Amino acid sequence: MGPGDPDLLTRGSLEALKEAPRATALQAPPELAKFLHGAGVVLEQQLVHDPALFIRGSEPEIERVVSALAAAAPAAGSGVDYALGVLGNPLSDFPGLPVLLRALEHAGIAVTLVPGMPRATLSAAVTMPLVPLPPASAHYSWEQLVEIMARLRRSCPWDREQTHRTLLPYLIEETYEVVDAVEGEDDHSLVEELGDLLLQIVFHAQLATERGKFSVADVIDALSNKMVRRHPHVFGDTSVSGLDELWMNWERLKSKERAGQLRKSRLDGIPKGLGSLLRAQRMQEKASRVGFDWPELTGVLEKLDEELRELAEALRSAGARHGGTHEEEHVREELGDVLFTAVNIARTLKIDAEGALREANEKFYRRFSFVEARAAAQGRELSDLTLDEMEELWQLAKTEVTP
Repeated sequence: MGPGDPDLLTRGSLEALKEAPRATALQAPPELAKFLHGAGVVLEQQLVHDPALFIRGSEPEIERVVSALAAAAPAAGSGVDYALGVLGNPLSDFPGLPVLLRALEHAGIAVTLVPGMPRATLSAAVTMPLVPLPPASAHYSWEQLVEIMARLRRSCPWDREQTHRTLLPYLIEETYEVVDAVEGEDDHSLVEELGDLLLQIVFHAQLATERGKFSVADVIDALSNKMVRRHPHVFGDTSVSGLDELWMNWERLKSKERAGQLRKSRLDGIPKGLGSLLRAQRMQEKASRVGFDWPELTGVLEKLDEELRELAEALRSAGARHGGTHEEEHVREELGDVLFTAVNIARTLKIDAEGALREANEKFYRRFSFVEARAAAQGRELSDLTLDEMEELWQLAKTEVTP
């Protein structure tokens, strides 16, 4: 039944409700219920005793409703007997839908789903004059956020100039600021940074809306449908024995989707713009899910020893030949293999390689800053210290500075 506004009720949904001799409109706002009644929809309320439980998927409530429908079902082939309307789109806004469908199938009752407009859809405020926003308050709704973005695009010179491409640096920056807030365990900052990241998503959706391509409601709808489709163990009848089987099902379901069918390799789909450590780990994870992996960590450690020996040999060869483009490229290649294998060790240990290196960077920063401060306290520059003196301060930093 759409978000609840009669203007956002699709023609298909209205015709489906009118076709049925009896119908229930769960949690319909008074304005929508009045509209349906005026359009000739025969509404009744006694079928579902507790709409909230029914929508959440309460099996006792759903079984009671299905039993009532089965008892009053007409002869086969006599047409639609009952219409059940839920707000939004049943595929994304009705958590109890899989439970209901299983119960109806068990009772031998045929079902037709009529998709509606998702609840996240904002009325056509973008193509109509924007209504005044409410006074500043502590709480805003999702619809108001979308409308704020539409108003910014209309009235702010900077926002009007932006494109999908010009926004990319901000999207990347905001993502890293979320990472900083999480790793800093700063909940206050995390709230703000998640909001900044959300703004980027709403901003891109608004740009697409203005181009007539898609809206933020389409983004939410696509995401919700994808999550339901890829989690049959949550929203359907599939059962999984553990994470390994879950990942196998995940990859199988992805391969059947349009994007998956266009890919030539299982490794396609990993953004090339990812940091090299993260991209390496994602590729290794995908390869592992089809069995392309060492059975034990010892195999990866032996591979690291092998790659280090090959790097040492490349360095000796380059030194013997006094360098050169070919030798330098060979050293670079072998060093890349060492790094790639190190990432594989992190993946096998279920450690985020990117995060581990960030933590190592921060640890080095704190310890090096300590060495700088101690040298300054002595009235000296680091460049004035001998290697032994710097080593002494470094060892002190390892005991004095928090890891």
